[in-house]
Amino acid sequence: MVTSIGALNEKSKEFLGSSMASLSAMNEGLQTIAGEAADYSKKSLEDGSALIQRLASTRSVEQAFQAQSAFSKNAYEAFVTQAAKFGELYADLAKEAFKPYESVLVKVRK
Repeated sequence: MVTSIGALNEKSKEFLGSSMASLSAMNEGLQTIAGEAADYSKKSLEDGSALIQRLASTRSVEQAFQAQSAFSKNAYEAFVTQAAKFGELYADLAKEAFKPYESVLVKVRK
């Protein structure tokens, strides 16, 4: 009976260690994602402000249309690039968060 309680205690410690490592990895990953989101928001705001300034200084409808078209194209490309980057960051987050449990799962399968 003592050996089974000792084994249970050891497994509990192992699980707790894995859980703490997973939470730490998730924390780091989420901080990275939050930083990326803040940078993207800041860049988008700056680009929008630049468009407003450019539109205010245009002399014709054609110039305004060209400025808006260029802005829309750049904003779309930036969004697609950022969405792909967020996808990679979330995939990396999932990999890192579950990495501590890999050794536990290997032991369970045996």
